[in-house]
Amino acid sequence: MTGAGPLGRNLVIGLIWAGMVTAPGAYTQPVNPEDGAAWSARGAEITRPFKKELKAALMSAMADGPATAMEACRLQAPAIARRLSAAGIEMGRSSHRLRNPENAPRDWVRPLLAEYVADPARRAPRVVRLAINRIGYVEPITIKPPCLTCHGTSVAPTVAAKIHLLYPQDQAMDFSPDEFRGLFWAEFPLEVHP
Repeated sequence: MTGAGPLGRNLVIGLIWAGMVTAPGAYTQPVNPEDGAAWSARGAEITRPFKKELKAALMSAMADGPATAMEACRLQAPAIARRLSAAGIEMGRSSHRLRNPENAPRDWVRPLLAEYVADPARRAPRVVRLAINRIGYVEPITIKPPCLTCHGTSVAPTVAAKIHLLYPQDQAMDFSPDEFRGLFWAEFPLEVHP
């Protein structure tokens, strides 16, 4: 902005304030309804392998007990997300009640997460247009019976102790079956067209 003068600075400030210029990845606006279904289908397609591999890893680990499942959730989930994030695609999980602080919501996910918390009956995935030719996709996660071992209202004392050892700031217990738990999210470029 050097040498832009007061008019140039005011124009840039006005555009930023109006939301027309945003940081990469910032939440901007809903996707055009004509494109929404196609982009939602693309987001579901992108996150499907992540969900499938994560579920398989957790179910396999759970057979060896909750402590092994916790390790799978802690180590394998981010590794799977990193491995599947390629060609401008990024993905992960987040929640309004975090266990792992590394899953904190991205800026654009935060308002969508708040909308799902405010209306827990809402279960449909959502897509939004992000800055610089990118799409954001979110899909709700609900608590299923196996999840209650580590996230429910009656977590065994040994499991709770391990959780507090690994995650001293844990907020992810006391959930009930089918309760909203958080979101799977994906970011992908507009060039990755449905």
